[in-house]
Amino acid sequence: MNLVRTDPFNAFMDIDGPAIEPKPGGPLSGCTLAVKDIFDVAGYKTGCGNPQKLEETAPARTTAPAVQVLLDAGAEFIGKTQTEELAFSLTGDNAHYPRPINPAAPDRVTGGSSSGSVAAVAGELADIATGSDTGGSVRAPASYCGLVGLRATHGLISLAGTMPLAESFDTVGWFTRDIDLYIEIAGLLLPQSSALLNRVMRLPEQEAMLAGTAEMNAFEAAAKAVEEITGNAKQTTLGSLDIEQRYWTFRRIQSYEAWQAHGAWISAAERNLGPGVKERFAFGSEISDAEYAAETENRRTLVEEFADLVADDGLIVMPTVPGAAPLARGTFNEIQDYRERALRLLSLSGLTGYPQLTLPLSTVGGAPFGLSLMGPRGSDLALLAIGRNLLKATQ
Repeated sequence: MNLVRTDPFNAFMDIDGPAIEPKPGGPLSGCTLAVKDIFDVAGYKTGCGNPQKLEETAPARTTAPAVQVLLDAGAEFIGKTQTEELAFSLTGDNAHYPRPINPAAPDRVTGGSSSGSVAAVAGELADIATGSDTGGSVRAPASYCGLVGLRATHGLISLAGTMPLAESFDTVGWFTRDIDLYIEIAGLLLPQSSALLNRVMRLPEQEAMLAGTAEMNAFEAAAKAVEEITGNAKQTTLGSLDIEQRYWTFRRIQSYEAWQAHGAWISAAERNLGPGVKERFAFGSEISDAEYAAETENRRTLVEEFADLVADDGLIVMPTVPGAAPLARGTFNEIQDYRERALRLLSLSGLTGYPQLTLPLSTVGGAPFGLSLMGPRGSDLALLAIGRNLLKATQ
């Protein structure tokens, strides 16, 4: 079932299933819901961005709990959205399906792997769409398409009924155009938070990953807007792993876990994985248990240092990604290079498990460019409250 009559953004998958009547009277009544095709919806196949997977799988018997919460709150399910293949990419281009279009910047990519969901919401085809964030698949698309996007504290929202990619990084996420609606959903999915985030920090090595002068100027203007509300930020550093080491620790752990999750299926037959995805899984297949253990220890050291730095009141202001979304006409290598640069920024939240919120506070070259806030574990709702104040003050 796909209730969207026209889909100019290639956001939705053509997957049949039973009609699901919305429940009346809930806080999300009147809102339409699109679901990324890694989440089970009862009566629908879960294709995970791969045609063979879609063909082989049976319709789900139950709905993923995180999705069911939204349905129980009255949201109207209107269809499943594109994801990059096995959710293992950050661009938005799946070799097997038409590329989703970025409604905010049609000449640029949407970002992935939640490509269809972000296009559906930014293009006003759905009010709410679920996504997931392992390496940045909510934060990057939200930044590219001018939306709010939260990578929630790892482990707070159930991943039952969801395709795994890398279990120690995987998180449930969502998109909306309105931050009040975003916060309404957060209140349904996340525990309450009384965190008071009043010690503001910046990480110069994160800011050094910005793509150029225009991006730096845009970020500085947005950061000043944050400081007008939160107070001036203090520059600080992380000593246990520099940004390059964090990137490689993230890549090795993620790739190892992705191979554990999907290696047997990939190895069982010719899967015709798309470019980039195939190489990432191959990289994971070659990582030894000893390498994984060593990187896990590096990660543990980083988490301990970060916990001391942030404590229970820290607020880190940082760019979400290096700049506006890459141009869709860019070469594979150009887009791949941008992806790896973006992961150097995005990996900190993933490695630590701490929440990160991206806000549409800037533009570069007429295209959206997000600023991020990070806080302590469990401070998700506090971050969103600050984000709402910022957006209302700046817009």
